[in-house]
Amino acid sequence: MNEETLDKMKQMKFFGMARAFQTSLESDKMNQVTIDEMIAFLIDSELDDRHNRNVERRIKYAKFRYRSDIENINYDSDRNLDKNQIMRYAECTFIEKRENILITGLTGIGKSYIASALGRQACTLGYKVLYANTAKLFANLKMSKADGSYIKEINKIEKKDLLILDDFGLQPFDNQTRMFLMEIIEDRHDKRSMIITSQIPVEAWYDVIGDKTIADAILDRIIHTAHRIDLKGESMRKRKNKQVLY
Repeated sequence: MNEETLDKMKQMKFFGMARAFQTSLESDKMNQVTIDEMIAFLIDSELDDRHNRNVERRIKYAKFRYRSDIENINYDSDRNLDKNQIMRYAECTFIEKRENILITGLTGIGKSYIASALGRQACTLGYKVLYANTAKLFANLKMSKADGSYIKEINKIEKKDLLILDDFGLQPFDNQTRMFLMEIIEDRHDKRSMIITSQIPVEAWYDVIGDKTIADAILDRIIHTAHRIDLKGESMRKRKNKQVLY
């Protein structure tokens, strides 16, 4: 009868409940608790399993560059990184408030890692996230214009609670990419949040975007509700290489 019950749980996709039931049978827990306690245990196990699978699914769809997490962020004093500030961001209230985070600093300093860590944290809290290298995203949007799937791709981006644009401004914007960026920003303004990382100081983004009128419109919407993280210090990659050498 127990094997039949396990099969039925799996058929109904109650995988967490099935594992908990199997464990209870093997450990003889069934005879040590009341029926009410066992039912509560099975239901809690199923809820935990579904939550974990949903988190894994959101992380998979986000397509993060790094497997990073908040706990492993380096807070060395020379990085100009406030742990209390990061922990506040990790609560993801900035997403609820539809605010942005701008992370700047030299190459290898850890901008992408921090952005990905905050993105993964958002996934665990139930938010839909998309990580994208800025240049690759715009290249894909140009291809979608050619094959007729542009509206579909833009709609996917718009539905994400948090959009992470990594390595912003490494390549100058042409007229088409400016229009792509303007549409993305317009869709998200006061509706959804963004994290943008860049090697270039925010003050120089006007020159990167190019057209002054469009740059004003874009940056006014980005910067108005933005928190700033300006990383300092030595490249984390160089630091790791030195640790290997010594």
